[in-house]
Amino acid sequence: MADNTNQQPAINIELPEEVAEGIYSNLAIISHSNAEFVVDFIRLMPNVPKAKVKARIILTPQHAKRLLYALKDNVQKYEMQFGKIEESDQPVPPMNFGTPTAQA
Repeated sequence: MADNTNQQPAINIELPEEVAEGIYSNLAIISHSNAEFVVDFIRLMPNVPKAKVKARIILTPQHAKRLLYALKDNVQKYEMQFGKIEESDQPVPPMNFGTPTAQA
């Protein structure tokens, strides 16, 4: 008979429809204290000088490190399947997106 005492119970995760749609972000700003990491996801729009934080995620240091490892693992898997992700030489964030200034 197998000993199942070390197995963790399955977690039932619910994904509400409004969350499943996702939020587009092209900039993340990370700050931290001794107790938490705060990741603000921001959407910059071309030729718009003001940007809004679209989502804020607050993590414990332990969860931030787990996220770091999970992102590294997933980027490696992505690059194995689709090729190397090229990094831009542009400053972050690129404020004008290389598009002409809007005119009315």
